[in-house]
Order: sequence, then structure tokens, then C-alpha cells
Amino acid sequence: MLYRKMPKTGDALSILGFGCMRLPMVDGAIDEPRAIAQIRSSIDAGVNYMDTAWPYVNGQSEPLLGKALQDGYRERVKVATKLPTWLQNSRADMDRYLDAQLKRLGTDHIDYYLVHALDGPSWDRVAALGLREFLDQAKADGRIVNAGFSFHGLAEEFTRIVDAYPWDFCQIQYNYLDQQFQAGTDGLKYAASKGLGVIIMEPLRGGNLGLPTAPPAVADIWNEAKTKRTPVAWALRWVWNHPEVIVVLSGMNEEAHIEQNLAIAAEAEAGSLTAEELELVDRAGRTYKELMQVGCTGCGYCMPCPMSVQIPKSFDFYNKMHMFGNVEEAKFMYAAFGSGITGSDEPGFASQCVACGECLEKCPQHIAIPDMLEKVAAEMEGPDFQDRVAGIREHFKKGLQ
Repeated sequence: MLYRKMPKTGDALSILGFGCMRLPMVDGAIDEPRAIAQIRSSIDAGVNYMDTAWPYVNGQSEPLLGKALQDGYRERVKVATKLPTWLQNSRADMDRYLDAQLKRLGTDHIDYYLVHALDGPSWDRVAALGLREFLDQAKADGRIVNAGFSFHGLAEEFTRIVDAYPWDFCQIQYNYLDQQFQAGTDGLKYAASKGLGVIIMEPLRGGNLGLPTAPPAVADIWNEAKTKRTPVAWALRWVWNHPEVIVVLSGMNEEAHIEQNLAIAAEAEAGSLTAEELELVDRAGRTYKELMQVGCTGCGYCMPCPMSVQIPKSFDFYNKMHMFGNVEEAKFMYAAFGSGITGSDEPGFASQCVACGECLEKCPQHIAIPDMLEKVAAEMEGPDFQDRVAGIREHFKKGLQ
């Protein structure tokens, strides 16, 4: 494992961080034995930065991480979790949530505490409630060690927030598709210039950049490289190539993914990609942008939908249809997963959207979700859609007998 130092603290953090947002599931709950084994095996392999948050996995993530860090594992890692800004209505709320998180995690301090999902308006709201004083007090009494924020806003809002408090670190979405999105490259460099350690989320754009089989147009670009790498290796190595990046978070819920990411991280020195390789990655990014229809990362902040629309899944299958060109497979998967038969048993198709706008307030990517869902419904459903769904239901019903 390679390590990079936080500028203000000198903490040596593993360049690969374990993101606890997407954990292995069984029957709608975290598969605890498997998840704990994954977390502990990662720590044994050198990962020492564990990232969770209040709402992850419907509130199950923090308690699970607390269990995983028993038996001596807590002392071997730095724990990061986040204050749910949208639930704060007073200065007292901030203390209540932090104390509850300490209890959930079974610890007396949070090493890296983030104000969750900030943009300009949300920063203004929590700042007015006394956020600065809360962070100062929590650091002074030892409940948190380092104060930071995660960001999902506009570039100009990012610099304003960086300058608004003496932060120790920040967390931004960054990958080779998002060089000018949200904080972007300029934000990465600005934060680093102010002495903030930078943690990266969404390095694979919700998994899309790491799919084993790249779209043909992108695969052709990778095939030009003298050194052959998998799509996930190209994506992760590109982020780690930036010296300003301290930790890259990966939501690893498959053992094979953990092993793969550990192997990639072992070679990911800053500045190790050649100019020729960087040009290939930029070309791949431009090609993906031409293919992707919706800039959804699958974070799920838009959920639940009042009309039960499975928004991230709808966009995922829609994007894959356009990226890979396998129309029938994409439509089958959309119909199967949207029918509810594999989960809640309630349908969640794009056509159920009534454009209420509730999702627009939650989406950190600022996607025009109702408009895009209308396009998804038009392309993915069509006149024979209900017959397709009925056939799939019958297929699954037979399979379960």
C-alpha cells in the first residue's frame, strides 16, 4: 500500500480508502459477516481510511463499521463520517447528531469529520445555525480531530466555502469525466493551495468507468496504449496521478474488486502516467461524454421518490443502452429491475414520474431529473412495454417455483 500525508496533520493515509456507502446486501440488509470480513481484510492489506455517513445503507453503515472496527481494528484506522446537513435545524442538533454517531461507531472520537454534501445555499444555512462554533467546540473537546466538508455544488461555491472556515480537508467528486464539473481540477488545485488535504469520491463515476468491457469506441482507445490496463485501472490511476489527491474512495462490496483495487493502488505513484497515456485518457473521457445521456453517478440522494420511480436504476440502464449499444439487453434489465419483482415488488418505471420536483432539490449533480425520466420512458418503454413486463414477471415466477 502507498501512503500520502495530509498537509496540515502529517497523517499518512492509504491512497485507497474504503467507502462504506455500497456494502454487500442480503434480504434488504447488510450481509454483516461478509461486510466485516471485507473491511478487516482491507485493513490487513494496509487500507487505513474508512469513510461512512449517517444515511448510508439506510442508516446501517455507521453501526456496521463500528462492529467491524472492534477487536483492535479501530486503533489501526482513521474513521471519517459526516454531519447530515439537511437534518440540522439548530446548533443543538449538531451536537446531538455527532454524539449519536460516536455511539453508532463505538468510538470516542471521529478522526475526519465532514459537513455532508455542501453547496452554496446549504453552507449558508448551516453556517447561520452556528456550524463554525460547533466545529470549533467539537475539535476542542476531542470529539472530532479534523474538520472538513464534502461538496456537490458549483465551482464558484466551492472556493467560497474553502475560504469560509479553516478546514483541514475536503472531499470532492473527481474523475476523468469530471475535470470541469463541480469543484473540478481548478477546485482540486485551489483546495491544495490552501493547505487542505483532498479526498476523492466517485473516481469511477458510479462504477461506469470501471465496467470490465468498455464501449467499443473507448476500448479502441485503450488498445492503443503501450501498457495495457483494465478500464478501472485507467480511471483510478488517472486520479492518483494528481499529487494534490491524498485518498481515493472506492465503494468496494465485492472481494474481487477489493483485490483489484489493492493491486492498482500498489503502483499508483503521483505523476507516474506518461504524457501519451494522459492524452489517451482525455480522449476516452471525450468519447464517453459523447455516449452518456445522463450524468448520474448512482449516489441515490434523489431517493426515495414519492411515485416509487427507481431513478438511479432507470438512468443506469438508459446510459448503458447508449454506451454499449445492446438495446434489447438494456430494455430487458430496465423492465426486470423496474418491475419490482427483484426487490420491493412495487414498480418503479420512469413513466411513473409526475414531475413533482422533489428530486431536483436532492440531486448533487443538478440533473433535470423529470425531463430526463421523460426521455427514458420514451426510449425504454414503448407500446409493447406492458407485455414485456408481464413476460418477465412470468419468467421470474417460474424461476422461483
